[in-house]
Amino acid sequence: MAESATKILLTEQVIRDKVKELAATIAGEYNGKNPVVVGILKGACIFLSDLIREMQIPCTVDFVRIASYGAKKETSGNITITKDLETPVKGRDVLVVEDIVDTGLTLSYFVEVIKQRQPATLRVCVLLDKPKRRIVPFSADYVGFSIEDEFVVGYGLDYNEKYRYLRDIRIVGSTD
Repeated sequence: MAESATKILLTEQVIRDKVKELAATIAGEYNGKNPVVVGILKGACIFLSDLIREMQIPCTVDFVRIASYGAKKETSGNITITKDLETPVKGRDVLVVEDIVDTGLTLSYFVEVIKQRQPATLRVCVLLDKPKRRIVPFSADYVGFSIEDEFVVGYGLDYNEKYRYLRDIRIVGSTD
């Protein structure tokens, strides 16, 4: 089955406007603090970069890599941290940045891991939220867009390592 990503769901300008809006809210709440901003690789790298530039507050940036999808459209349910934080978070304000919350499995798992490390505060920011796909309850503190149950790519999100470079977010559909 051939796949294509031709239907635009969110344009580059709409994404840019939402990132600015999220950044203003977050910057206001973290004013006078120096949070550890944790990006979940690989999908959140572009969103995180744009977000912290718009926040314009001092912050420490670190990344984790969490595997649960592989080359499939569905989560395997097996979640592993393949690259852990290098920055200690005990007593620090932590903001986790993720591209999308789908089933809730990955983020709920990672939030519990971070809680065990005793941060002062812990919040989660996601660009996209697919509430209809939830397997476990999870609510992010900051949400860019709530979307329907579509498989999306672009702006860092991929399908089998393709489409990350797209400036907009598109729906992946079958051409067969």
